[in-house]
Amino acid sequence: MGGSLRVAVLGAPGVGKTAIIRQFLFGDYPERHRPTDSPRLYRPAVLLDGAVYDLSIRDGDVAGPGSSPRSLEVWPDPKDWSLQDTDAFVLVYDICSPDSFDYVKALRQRIAENRPAGAPEAPILVVGNKRDRQRLRFGPRRALATLVRRGWRCGYLECSAKYNWHVLRLFRELLRCALVRTRPAHPTLRLQGALHPARCSLM
Repeated sequence: MGGSLRVAVLGAPGVGKTAIIRQFLFGDYPERHRPTDSPRLYRPAVLLDGAVYDLSIRDGDVAGPGSSPRSLEVWPDPKDWSLQDTDAFVLVYDICSPDSFDYVKALRQRIAENRPAGAPEAPILVVGNKRDRQRLRFGPRRALATLVRRGWRCGYLECSAKYNWHVLRLFRELLRCALVRTRPAHPTLRLQGALHPARCSLM
């Protein structure tokens, strides 16, 4: 047994959080968007480089139905969203929506502010979804990636849940990050060092 990893997939409504998870777990893509009305928990087992890892993937909007960063101001006590013991965060935004990027920015700040004292810093991977709509994006990929990696000190990746592009890579990087989390390195360095190929599959 390789171990376990608790992951929270967060972001504004409609950015494709559930679509990413379903594409990873079941290989399907819902053509019609159905809002996630309450948090959901998935518990797949993943095989990586010959070792089995148990994932606990939380899917849900922690800030309620609003899609504006201002809606984070009414977050309940962090204890109520059961994220204090999360090992890694995936913050998803829509590459065509600047508001969803601002939402992720606010999420990252709130996560940092509410991390329990003495708790290890949880790696954060910022994911730009809907890469299949590249021509409609609000900003250049390189500039956004540089901001997230150097300014926010987080990992960065873009994917297309619709066409299952880089979805597997997303979760593979999180697992690789978990493998080296005990090393004395900053989370962003661990994430960027996880980009080399690895064999990863669901069981």
